[in-house]
Amino acid sequence: MPHRDEYSKKKENPSSNIVTVDVGGQLFQTTKQTLALAGSKSLLYSISDTFNQSSIPFIDRDPDWFSIILSLLRTGRLPSKAKAFDLQDLILEGEFYGISHLLINSYSNPSQFEAFNLEKSLLLPLSGRDSPSAVATTSCGSVHVAHGSKITSFDWSLQKKSTILTQFAAIDSMLALSPTIAAAGATDFSGLQLIDLEKGFVKETLTWENVTKSSATVQGIGSSPEYLFTSFESGRRNSNSIMVYDLHDGFRPVTEIGRHEIFGANLDSAIPATKLNWIPSLNLLMASGSHSGPSGVNGNINFWDIRSGSIAWEMKEKSDCYSDVTVSDDLSGIFKIGVNSGELFFADLRNISDEKSWRCLGDDRKMMNGKKEGFGCKIECHGNQVFCSKGGDIELWSEVLMGSSSTERVFKKNVMGRLKKEDMGAGNRVSHLGFGGNKMFVARKNEQFVEVWQSSIRGL
Repeated sequence: MPHRDEYSKKKENPSSNIVTVDVGGQLFQTTKQTLALAGSKSLLYSISDTFNQSSIPFIDRDPDWFSIILSLLRTGRLPSKAKAFDLQDLILEGEFYGISHLLINSYSNPSQFEAFNLEKSLLLPLSGRDSPSAVATTSCGSVHVAHGSKITSFDWSLQKKSTILTQFAAIDSMLALSPTIAAAGATDFSGLQLIDLEKGFVKETLTWENVTKSSATVQGIGSSPEYLFTSFESGRRNSNSIMVYDLHDGFRPVTEIGRHEIFGANLDSAIPATKLNWIPSLNLLMASGSHSGPSGVNGNINFWDIRSGSIAWEMKEKSDCYSDVTVSDDLSGIFKIGVNSGELFFADLRNISDEKSWRCLGDDRKMMNGKKEGFGCKIECHGNQVFCSKGGDIELWSEVLMGSSSTERVFKKNVMGRLKKEDMGAGNRVSHLGFGGNKMFVARKNEQFVEVWQSSIRGL
């Protein structure tokens, strides 16, 4: 016959996992495991860890808010009733309970980004008269906007913003290294600055030593999970290079690739890289740059193996050089907008050789008109979609999956999201496109704000 104490333990075990919490006079019941999902630094975790049956913990907060918090813990997403509450109040409540990280994951989850369901939901105002010159986004949906000599940062909720003054007259390149740290550079100011955007000071300045010992300006910035890439050009514009820094070892210089010392009229080597894209599946860095001269616009697209410091592929751009170019690992392709035709071109990364690899996805009859219809157009890839700006409009392209017997890949132009009639053809030329969390950010020439586009099925 079992001992009486053992019998009592077995009898109490079924309910020992149930936690009762009194929030503002209303009782809630859940499990220790659910409360523990709040994280070890949260108030709710400490309740689950110290709870006993003899007393009910009391929290002097609004029970309606706690109901939303508890639903977030149980399902991993905010309930639909959260839409009726002010977001700023929800943020404050999350900070009290110590679950801000769960709110960020729920509200800015990239899986909620639906390209075909986007709508313009918000305008982020900027102080002063300067238009955005660079836009940098983070994975949690926060965004940093350079305008004039200032950088304005909006947090993941876009409810809170701060502005700092920099040493630059204007910032041409910017990359978010974290929600609070950005790398920034300019074509008329020496060095790459790593800026603490919360405290407003320069943590470190990275420079490049060139043969002439002149200043080195930043032409482009990129990154991989391990490295920071920076394209430099000497102040005399007679040399350029790409420096590779270790992101996890105090920005220690790792290697230098593509160093060019320009002599005479060697225009190809005179073109510094202005866009740096990392291709994870290939472990290659795509570096692209273009130059406008008497014979038209010429450009280079180089694929660098940073381990060997050699070029894996090279594409010379001459017949219809790009206005802008980008690469998509998800789509295994390179996409450009022809500066003359204004049309979208595609090159398959799985079968690439030279400029003949390009295939026009639009009207190839425009290729020879020489009107520079693509001047100023922007292009970015996000997920399985390609976003192209044409003047004030944005086109959305996606791949159409064909039968297994088809050898040619087909791309189709689609209507971008829920475009309102007043948005059709309205607004100034798009100058920047950025993506972060479940949002798309759009900046335009001569406008002192940034548009936020989100899916209409977002969590809030």
